[in-house]
Amino acid sequence: MIRAAFTVAAAGLVLCLAGPTLAQETAPRPRQNPSTGQSNLSADEQNRAASELPAGVARAEGALLRGLDKVTGQTRDLELKEGDSARLGLITVTLGECRYPADDPASNAYAWITILDDRANEPVFRGWMIAAAPALSALDHARYDVWVIRCSISGG
Repeated sequence: MIRAAFTVAAAGLVLCLAGPTLAQETAPRPRQNPSTGQSNLSADEQNRAASELPAGVARAEGALLRGLDKVTGQTRDLELKEGDSARLGLITVTLGECRYPADDPASNAYAWITILDDRANEPVFRGWMIAAAPALSALDHARYDVWVIRCSISGG
């Protein structure tokens, strides 16, 4: 009887601990060729896909990002234009582009960002970060955190 109660309690604990992990959503990733790790799209297809914006979406000239050094607790704002890079300690943050809803520029921005660590051979992050939900596609770094604040729109 005691063993059965313990088994039921242990199973309940496992489900409680695993539930949040099972419920997490991951950001969609581009299809890649498993042998090369590269996108299945040709360079022309990638350029065309990058230049075509979905309806109701506008492209900004830059973005405001915020970086946090988790060791010192200091934050730093990074105002980047498209294609620009900025250093934050041991990492380099490069903005690819920033997009926002055309009918409401003050609302949810999302930016394509590449982050390189001086000690790594490949980017520690490459993808879209969403201002309203930074945890959906976040930088996983022991010392630094970076997130999107807003797009930089000319005249505003």
